[in-house]
Amino acid sequence: MAKNNPIKFGTDGWRGVVAEDFTFANVRFCAQGVADYLKQKSLASRGVFIGYDYRFASEDFAATTAEVMAGNGIKVYLSSKAIPTPFVSFGVISKKAGGGIAITASHNPAKWNGFKFREETGASVSSETAAEVEKHIARAISAGKMNSISMAQAVKEKTVEYLDLTPAYLADISKLIDLDGLRKSGLKIVVDSMYGVGAGYFKTLLSGGTSRITEINGERNPAFPGINPEPISVNLKNLSSLVVEQKANIGLATDGDADRIGIIDEKGRFLTQLQVFALLSLYLLEVRGERGALVKTLTSTSMIDRLGEIYKAPVFETPVGFKYVAPVMLAQNAIIGGEESGGYGFRGHIPERDAIPAGLYFLDFMVKAGKTPSQLLNYLYSKVGEHYYDRIDLHLPEGKRQSIIARVRNNFPRSIENIKVVKIDTRDGFRFIMADNSWLLVRFSGTEPILRIYAETDKPERVQKLLRFGRELVGI
Repeated sequence: MAKNNPIKFGTDGWRGVVAEDFTFANVRFCAQGVADYLKQKSLASRGVFIGYDYRFASEDFAATTAEVMAGNGIKVYLSSKAIPTPFVSFGVISKKAGGGIAITASHNPAKWNGFKFREETGASVSSETAAEVEKHIARAISAGKMNSISMAQAVKEKTVEYLDLTPAYLADISKLIDLDGLRKSGLKIVVDSMYGVGAGYFKTLLSGGTSRITEINGERNPAFPGINPEPISVNLKNLSSLVVEQKANIGLATDGDADRIGIIDEKGRFLTQLQVFALLSLYLLEVRGERGALVKTLTSTSMIDRLGEIYKAPVFETPVGFKYVAPVMLAQNAIIGGEESGGYGFRGHIPERDAIPAGLYFLDFMVKAGKTPSQLLNYLYSKVGEHYYDRIDLHLPEGKRQSIIARVRNNFPRSIENIKVVKIDTRDGFRFIMADNSWLLVRFSGTEPILRIYAETDKPERVQKLLRFGRELVGI
């Protein structure tokens, strides 16, 4: 029941298991809390944009949310079909709305769904805003009340307006990049949409020329059969095999709500999210000649710092979560913001992660440089040195979080693998930075009951040694 399930916003919104805590009752309370927040901040008169993904009953949860907003007298622009989460940010900006809501659990397993709230800038809500919204939700739960009207009544009263943003979004994307050049490039591309809402967009944007796009997992299937909809190596084995079998130039994968991208090179090898972030930054700096700040989370690559030195671009580092990245991007007019999860945002678009322009920019880098993905990586390494990264996710035993924190805090290492630890960063977890710029991070997920251990260093075998050290440190 709602009263026993306080709704908490993690790194990017509230997520829960469908029918356990992610119920229609709880979604209504969540929507009422957002409505009360919008009214308190005098944003309600600007309306709210609502979108949803392909997960189980997402369209119904979105309609329920719209009914509550309409019941509070707030104009709703409701997507007429399932859309990528970046479209919600785009919708907020294009309609000058007071906020946006996406019904999605992003890359989480199939049994999850979620509720993401976007500010009037289109960016993820700050921790302060999330805390305010949570208070409003708690009050609604305590009172056991929410305002709601039927969808039929809302549509009749024109409080709810259905909207298809696809044409406007595609027109905006076409201004960012030379699509005609990509269509005529003759690239052979395999796309894995991971049964998510990114399906069809690369085909739509790149059809009509000599490039050839093969798409897999492009249909709706809320069970995500055989995969977890997160575009990381372990989930992209099929894509990797197809790239090799078809002798394709590249494989692109988008997660469940299409705000994250995964890249498979022409040899079937997964490029890590940190490598892709550095490559996209290099593309913007060198190929496009853009100048401005680079923004990264503390789980992301030190290659960004090196590129900043080479191209005299300021680098800003934030805690994990695009809710921290976006405000810095806006304040600094940054050319790119990125995080370890594979989400990248770009100047001139929206202050949010978006897999579609990320994929297009990577393709354009290949075309403009005349290089394969593996050659681009070698070119990057020729500038910044070799960097390798990996992460392990450990499902957290119930009630163990505080004891693990205490264990790590009481056992800070002075050296790791005989390399001195020169800095300890505790802003978001425990990050140990070594004298050779290698680093190890122990951090709890903000959206799942998972403990994550990250490492980046100069050799693949050293990455695994660092991860093993991290696991020993936490005692799991």
